[in-house]
Amino acid sequence: MPAEPPEDAPVPLPITGELDLHTFRPADLGELIPAYLGECERAGLREVRIIHGKGTGTLRTTVHALLRRSPLVASFRLGDETSGSWGATLVQLRPRP
Repeated sequence: MPAEPPEDAPVPLPITGELDLHTFRPADLGELIPAYLGECERAGLREVRIIHGKGTGTLRTTVHALLRRSPLVASFRLGDETSGSWGATLVQLRPRP
């Protein structure tokens, strides 16, 4: 029988250009979001949708602060009525040099 991976082992995420944060701890976002954006950039994706939910806005504020600091991000904005409204942020990644 194969050994079980450690409980804190990384879980592979499909790189689809959509990241739903509902299943992640807020403490993980500082590593998760930059790593996911990097993988999207490597996969050639230029648009990423980050779903943070509407709630109190705390998660959205954290996401936006991380996006502002990322050298991969060209711009970002809240979603519109078809892409999650203020419960999602749409991110444009910089083109590869």
